[in-house]
Amino acid sequence: MQTANEAPNPALSIVVPCHNEEGNVGPLIHRLLEVMEEIGDSFELIFVDDGSEDETLDRLRASREADPRVRFVSLSRNFGHEAASTAGLRHASGEAVVLMDADLQDPPEVIPELVKRWKEGYELVFATRDSREGEGLFKRVTSALFYRLMGSVVKFEFPADTGDFRLMSRAVVDGFLLMPERNRFVRGMVAWTGFRRTSVLYHRSRRHSGRTKYQLRALVSLALDAFTGFSAIPIRLVSLVGLFVTFLSAVGTLWIVIQKLILDLQIPGYAFLVTGVLFLGGVQILMLGAIGEYVGRIYVETQRRPLYLIRELAGLSGEHQTGEPNADRRL
Repeated sequence: MQTANEAPNPALSIVVPCHNEEGNVGPLIHRLLEVMEEIGDSFELIFVDDGSEDETLDRLRASREADPRVRFVSLSRNFGHEAASTAGLRHASGEAVVLMDADLQDPPEVIPELVKRWKEGYELVFATRDSREGEGLFKRVTSALFYRLMGSVVKFEFPADTGDFRLMSRAVVDGFLLMPERNRFVRGMVAWTGFRRTSVLYHRSRRHSGRTKYQLRALVSLALDAFTGFSAIPIRLVSLVGLFVTFLSAVGTLWIVIQKLILDLQIPGYAFLVTGVLFLGGVQILMLGAIGEYVGRIYVETQRRPLYLIRELAGLSGEHQTGEPNADRRL
């Protein structure tokens, strides 16, 4: 049942995936409510609890009781940031949807500028980081390298220095939700949709509390999903490496023949043989690994498992209880 404060079809939806963010959701909700009240349009705040093991869900329930515009989706376990983002976007009903993180590194005070650009006619407004607080040199360098490499291999405009913080029109969200893949890279999928776009610069703050969920292993996994999900270049490189090794082998063989038959030299072949075998073995393993990444993605897609399962909904429709594209069934 909708209350007087709950707009059934709000103008703006704010989607926030969160996992073990008990120290952040309260301050974030407080700042979001202040900012959204200043904007003046009807809105909903949708939090996706991605299987948190702390008090995140309890604090969301308490915030929901205090203000019915706070709504949440609780997943049955931790399905990952990309799946949680998809769950939030699937339940958002606003004419425009803002996707942001829960750690307050994405300041809510930037949202009015995103909304302003949307009202000017842009359908996709990226929040681009012009400075980053509390991040080491390694993180900054690898992040910059990733965005530049990604932008060079995809066949669409991929914004640099841009995380998940962005505003999407209803057309962009609907286009995103048509994509059925299980291995998801939300930033790339949103950028792939096209549409008229622009960006807003902002200062990325230090995390308010808690620890980042994106450790090195998670970042490497995300990068692999990004490159293999939007480009065939890695597997094409396998063919190029194969051609290069074949060329080296042919040159080496020719040189040995010349030394033996023409120059009449005695060639010690043990070291050369061992080095060549080890080199070719390493190249073959590398090739198998690249091919395996794509085969693994195909295997996951053929399983047709849902992206997520929902344990609890508050203030949202019971449709799309699973992450199956266009699914309307209940558990």
